[in-house]
Amino acid sequence: MSDKFDVIVIGAGPGGYVAAIRCAQLGLKTACVEQWVSEAGKQILGGTCLNVGCIPSKALLESSHKFEEAKHDFASHGIDTGDVKMDVAKMLDRKNTIVKNLTGGIASLFKANGVSSIQGSGKVLGGKQVEVIDKDGKVTIYDAENIVIATGSRPVEIPPTPLTEGYIVDSTGALDFEEVPKRLGVIGAGVIGLELGSVWARLGSEVTVLEAQDTFLPSADQQIAKEALKQLKKQGLDIKLKARVTGSEIKRGLVNVAYEDSKGKQEAKFDKVIVAVGRSPYTEGLLSPESGVNLDERGFIFVNDKCRTDVPGIYAVGDVVRGPMLAHKGMEEGVMVAERIAGQKTKVNYDCVPGVIYTNPEIAWVGKTEEQLKNDGIEYNVGTCPFAANGRAMAANSTAGMVKVIADATTDRILGVHIIGPQASELIAQAVIAMEFGSSAEDLGLTMFAHPSLSETVHEATLAVAGHAIHIANRKKKK
Repeated sequence: MSDKFDVIVIGAGPGGYVAAIRCAQLGLKTACVEQWVSEAGKQILGGTCLNVGCIPSKALLESSHKFEEAKHDFASHGIDTGDVKMDVAKMLDRKNTIVKNLTGGIASLFKANGVSSIQGSGKVLGGKQVEVIDKDGKVTIYDAENIVIATGSRPVEIPPTPLTEGYIVDSTGALDFEEVPKRLGVIGAGVIGLELGSVWARLGSEVTVLEAQDTFLPSADQQIAKEALKQLKKQGLDIKLKARVTGSEIKRGLVNVAYEDSKGKQEAKFDKVIVAVGRSPYTEGLLSPESGVNLDERGFIFVNDKCRTDVPGIYAVGDVVRGPMLAHKGMEEGVMVAERIAGQKTKVNYDCVPGVIYTNPEIAWVGKTEEQLKNDGIEYNVGTCPFAANGRAMAANSTAGMVKVIADATTDRILGVHIIGPQASELIAQAVIAMEFGSSAEDLGLTMFAHPSLSETVHEATLAVAGHAIHIANRKKKK
């Protein structure tokens, strides 16, 4: 059986479903292949992000944050809540409802935009054909003028801690603990480990994070990273750096984890362990030898800066290609590829990809860190402003953290903005917009910000670059 499309997208995660919708909007006959099905055998759209990643984790983070506020912070507002308890089952039900609503929304968007949804596992054949094997084993071959690969990524497993149901889980399993573990081990102090660890710490777990690297959040600006480490430790997370896990054993209902640190061999006992050491591109069974599509040395699909593979008409986007594994990066690549297939000249500005860690306080950044600029030999000026000086942050009882703005010493162009504090995930968008338009620190300093607002901290940090901050003391310039 053969059916021809202008575009076939493989994968219905953020990069894939966005690419499919945009292709259809541009008048291209489009199909999207997705293998994920529910227990009832119904196709599920949205990929890792909507089903077991970004969205459910944020739902749990929000619930746990509200629980912590009610238990520890409401009293300072004059609110007496009495004995606050968390119903974990209800929290999970709420999370599942949010996921169901959003994944169902994508199905509605496909229908509204005329995208054909195909259930099954897709494989790229030669001659720009796509083989799809559905849940019943039926094989169908489709022809396409263009193919967009958006198969995403999967959690990395490590030999010392093989996944064991009920005891050792990956990021997916960590979203469905039926009760709060007394002692929780987290292997990996990256974005996923810190977010999931902080969820269960707020709900009462004793959380130990084991990180093999000797630097905390090495990709973040280190001034911000040090502040983050201080805040997370203050919240009770026991973060151990230079701790390399060497083995594990389940004994008497506990997970015994062996690791080595600067003091030698160590052991810790946990009720549950989350393995969060990163993700790897999902390419298993995806490419036939005749497809002509190549992988790079790390197993990612090789693409150029326009996301085109070595085969004209075949593209790849999102976690399966180079660059940060971020849903919004994959979405923008999906739009770029769709518009390029339609003959437009769209590009993604990879210098302006924001990163966010949804801990409390949140951590967000865009552009270069101080460390990167020093290594590149670029001269720069820095301005910072603490949230402790911001009236809106005081009113919200959220004064931890700061905003840091880095600008080129010669041109004053903003090179990077780094935030740890309340609503950092929202505030960073102001920096992204400014950098997208090539703003100087002076440009942003001359912009009017509402008072009182958290955004004023961005404003003051930008003014501080030139020593013009009004509501904080300016650092004396070195002579």
